[in-house]
Amino acid sequence: MKKAIFITVFVLMFGWAVYEFISNKEDTAKGNTDTTEQVSNEVGLERGNIAPDIKLKTLDGEEVQLSDYRGKKVMLNFWATWCPPCRAEMPDMEKFHQNTDIEILAVNLIETETNQDIEKVTDFIDEYELTFSVLVDEGSQASTLFRISPIPTSYLINSDGTIHNMAFGALNYELMIQEFEKMK
Repeated sequence: MKKAIFITVFVLMFGWAVYEFISNKEDTAKGNTDTTEQVSNEVGLERGNIAPDIKLKTLDGEEVQLSDYRGKKVMLNFWATWCPPCRAEMPDMEKFHQNTDIEILAVNLIETETNQDIEKVTDFIDEYELTFSVLVDEGSQASTLFRISPIPTSYLINSDGTIHNMAFGALNYELMIQEFEKMK
């Protein structure tokens, strides 16, 4: 039964990622090749909006803010150790981090973890040999602000702090690179 649920969830997440990918290609085929977003000064969760500023802690307890990364391209990813699609995309995220100049901020949804166990998160990082920044969403403030559902959910944020794209579900390396090349 668990295997069937896992397969169903994985297929749905993968299907959503493929749908998003095809939708972007259809826009290009229809002549909508303008990849520049309409930039607004409005804070929000839509493309072109300034991403809401969040303050989170690293696993070492150091506080960081999203606005600290202005001037850099950022992938803000929300995930959990128990999430199969999250596990599936982590090796591709590490490769993406190693091969580009993007800052990855992987926000663990600690409130969803069994016993809210930081050690489980640390073991996960060690298992996948992750070198990008892992932050902890204590109290679910960031996931509430960014309206996270489903997980994983990723926001690609341009160097000026505006949202370039959102991805609901797991991404693969090729999709990450494709969107990264369009970022400013």
